[in-house]
Amino acid sequence: MEAAAMRGRPQWALMIQVMATAALEMEDIAASYRARGGTASLETIDGYLTGLVDLPSRESDLLADTVNDLSRDTSSTLPVPHAAHDAADGSSETSRRALGAAGAFLLSDGEKEQARLEAVDRTNLLDTASEQRFDRITHNAQRRFHVSTAIITLIDDKRQFLKSVIGPVEQNMPRTRSFCNTTIKNSSPLIVRDTFRDDQFKWSPLVLGEPFIRFYAGYPLRGPDGWIVGTLCIIDQHTRAFSQSDERSLRRLATLTEHELTA
Repeated sequence: MEAAAMRGRPQWALMIQVMATAALEMEDIAASYRARGGTASLETIDGYLTGLVDLPSRESDLLADTVNDLSRDTSSTLPVPHAAHDAADGSSETSRRALGAAGAFLLSDGEKEQARLEAVDRTNLLDTASEQRFDRITHNAQRRFHVSTAIITLIDDKRQFLKSVIGPVEQNMPRTRSFCNTTIKNSSPLIVRDTFRDDQFKWSPLVLGEPFIRFYAGYPLRGPDGWIVGTLCIIDQHTRAFSQSDERSLRRLATLTEHELTA
């Protein structure tokens, strides 16, 4: 099996990802693998990991268990699946999608966006009425940060739907105009302390016109299967500082929101 074909298999691709993230050494992997009863030689294991040869599922599963154990105490959080998950339904695309956002690196940009949009739909919150469980969070955010506006958004393929809003923000704003469309493209928060000094946003119609945004802080929200489905953000018409303590507070509110999104 060639490397291009191997990349379509979650077990092999995730194994490579976890090994790199956890900085695992081949000698340690091979020793632990053999202690589990693995029979492949070091050369065969190396050939498998470089995509030159395949392994029987029993051997690749032992190797997956080995990598998972060795990476358990590292920064890696992606579990390597057993080979049965590679083609559980005969579809490599479906098996990759089944990994959720953890397997995003296996998907094309188009596939990732489609999976994200499907996750937005699975929240069953688009075009629903306001709910106290979300309004409570935006009210807390507005009070905590003393801003004019706090919103919880869901972003589909064309627009930004406001599930909860305090302040002068347009409902169903075109996605391409919103600050939140930029926020969902990263896993980290987007903080803009002064829009007039930010090259990306200083000419935005939302800065030069209503609601005259001068400060923005947005946190991406993960929904079903870990895909980013929207944002929790705060907005004000005045520049302001935003400390690490402020960021931690916003993250805690975002975590509460995510619990509600997946409840």
